[in-house]
Amino acid sequence: MKEADVAIIGGGIVGLATAYQLLQRHPEKQVVVLEKESSVGVHQTGHNSGVLHSGIYYKPGSLKAQNCRVGKRAMEAFCEAEGIPYDVCGKVIVAVDDSEVPRLERIFERGQANEVACEMIDRERLRELEPHAAGVQAIHVPESGIVNYRRVGERLAEIIQERGSEVWCDARVVGFQKDGNKVVLATKQGELSANYAVNCCGLQSDRMSKMTGHKSDAKILPFRGEFYELKPDSQHLCRNLIYPVPDPSFPFLGVHFTRMIDGGVECGPNAVLAFAREGYRKTDINIADFVETLTYSGFLRMAAKYWRVGAGEMWRSFSKAAFVKALQRLMPEIRSEHLIPARAGVRAQAISPAGDMVDDFVIQASDNVINVNNAPSPAATSSLNIGNIIVDKLDEQLS
Repeated sequence: MKEADVAIIGGGIVGLATAYQLLQRHPEKQVVVLEKESSVGVHQTGHNSGVLHSGIYYKPGSLKAQNCRVGKRAMEAFCEAEGIPYDVCGKVIVAVDDSEVPRLERIFERGQANEVACEMIDRERLRELEPHAAGVQAIHVPESGIVNYRRVGERLAEIIQERGSEVWCDARVVGFQKDGNKVVLATKQGELSANYAVNCCGLQSDRMSKMTGHKSDAKILPFRGEFYELKPDSQHLCRNLIYPVPDPSFPFLGVHFTRMIDGGVECGPNAVLAFAREGYRKTDINIADFVETLTYSGFLRMAAKYWRVGAGEMWRSFSKAAFVKALQRLMPEIRSEHLIPARAGVRAQAISPAGDMVDDFVIQASDNVINVNNAPSPAATSSLNIGNIIVDKLDEQLS
C-alpha cells in the first residue's frame, strides 16, 4: 500500500493549487493528488472562461472577496514565473439604461470596499473602451484579466511531480475508511494510506464529503453554462471583457462577452439545470443524478423562487434567437450570423435545503479530513490562496 502525508482528492485547479502550496511550505512532505479522469483539469478548470476576476462583486469581508484579491495577485505572479500567458486587459460592467444605474453604483461601492481599482465612467468613455457596447454608464475595472486555467493546472501538476510527489490519474476514489490516526483511500489505481485527506472534488464534493463521514448541509446542483463565440470577422466588436449589471432576481451574472487568452471571443453563458453532474451537452443525462436533484428539497424551493427566470434561461438554451436578443442588450450590433456554437461548462453550486445558493466558499475541517464543500467562481482566480488557507488548516497536523 502506498503511503503519503497528505492525499488530495481532485485534480482540478483548487486541488492542484493546494498540493503546490503545501509543497512550497513543506517540501519534505509526500503528497498524492488523486484524479478520476485520465488527465488533470478536465471539469470546471478545463471548461472555465479564463477570467482573472478583480473581486468587485463580492460581499466585503467574505472568503470570496478576501481570496479573490490575494489569489489574483498570486496567480499573476505564478504565471509570470512559469511563462504562462496572461493579460490584464480590463473589463467594463455596463448599465444599459437608467434603471440599472443604482445597482451599478452599489457594485462600485463594493469594489471600493474591496480595494479594487475601478472607476465610474460615462457613455463617452465607455465608447472609447468598447465602441460597440451599449450603455448609459459603466464601471471600468482595468485590473481584470484573462488566462488559460487548464494550462495553469497542467503546470502545477508538473511542479508537484518535479518535487517528488505524485499525481495519480484514472484514480477514482471508491472507498474511504479511518485506520487509527490515518485514512485509507481505495482507488482504481490501488490503495493509499495518508495522515490527512483533502476533498477538492468540485462537482462531486458533497458526495465525497459524505464518503469521508462528514455530511455537508448543502447539496451540489450542476448548472450548465452554454456559450457561443464570435466568428473571426466579428471579433472586432469586443475588445476585452463586457459584463452586464447582475440581475438581483436571478443568482447568476447574466450573458457577457469575454476575450480569450488563446484567441477568440466567447458570448454567454446562460444558466440551465444540467441533467447530469458532468452534463456538458443537452443530451447528457444521468438518471441517478437527475432524480437526486429533483427530489432534493433545496432544488424544489429554489425552482419555486426562480421558475420564471429559469424558464427564460431554458428557452435561450434551445433558441439561438432568444440568446442573441439577450446579447443585444449589451451589444445591439450582434446578429445571429455573427455567432457559432462554442463549448459549455458546468458550475458546481451548493444549494441549501432552504433553496438558497451558498454564496461563499465553504471549507470545513473534521478530524484529519478537510472538505471543500463549495468553491464556485472565482475559485480559479482564488485557487492559490484557497490552497494557502487549506495548508493553514493542515499545519497543526503536519507539525
